Amino acid sequence: MLSKSQINLLKSLQHKKFRRQHGFFLVEGHKSIAEFISSSYQTEAIYHTPAFDPKVLKLSQKMNLSEISVTELEKISSLKTPQEVLAQIKIPKWPALQHEHLKGKFSLVLDGIQDPGNLGTIIRIADWFGIENIICSDDTVDVYNPKAVQACMGSLARVKVHYTPLIDFLSVIKLPAFGALLNGENIYDTDFGHQGLVIMGNEGNGLCPEIQKLVNKAVTIPRTGKAESLNVAIATALFCSEITRFSNK
Repeated sequence: MLSKSQINLLKSLQHKKFRRQHGFFLVEGHKSIAEFISSSYQTEAIYHTPAFDPKVLKLSQKMNLSEISVTELEKISSLKTPQEVLAQIKIPKWPALQHEHLKGKFSLVLDGIQDPGNLGTIIRIADWFGIENIICSDDTVDVYNPKAVQACMGSLARVKVHYTPLIDFLSVIKLPAFGALLNGENIYDTDFGHQGLVIMGNEGNGLCPEIQKLVNKAVTIPRTGKAESLNVAIATALFCSEITRFSNK
């Protein structure tokens, strides 16, 4: 049984202010939780209903397991239909990125992404294509937002997401910077080489003017139909697919 203070703490983690204050975020669903348990993340506690068998998680170490009622789970879950098990995970502190961490590979850079579902999907895409790091502007939605965590389906356990002032970052990291822009070179004709930064912009406004100035090569996905724009997560998937294909030549 959860105390009132425990319920209040866990409910508060649905908000960025309190996630930062307490240093925890929530993960729901046994598949996603299993990904974090087997990663470098630290699991603080796991809460489950009587119907859930913790053996499903294949725990290799002692964990703080608590059986709670369905009503209690509904109080602390961010989902309309809770998934029987929820984990409280410690927010990690990644070391500041340096050039040597990024050279010889591709990384994603996100400028002002606002939709948590888009961010979660981009993390999952990065995981699919083996991209280890995503660098976000300070105004990009919080990666530990419940909707972002849910959308990434456990991929956050393998992809490091960093927040930093992008202008300062791009000014010192000496790697090719490919920016997704409407007036750029055709993505299918672009020489991506074997390392660099792929910069994706805000859902409505694209890359801000200050970031555009730091782009080495503008790249566009050619439009042959009449749609006004592409969803940023879909565009990111196309960029990741193309740089992977080019890198494997």
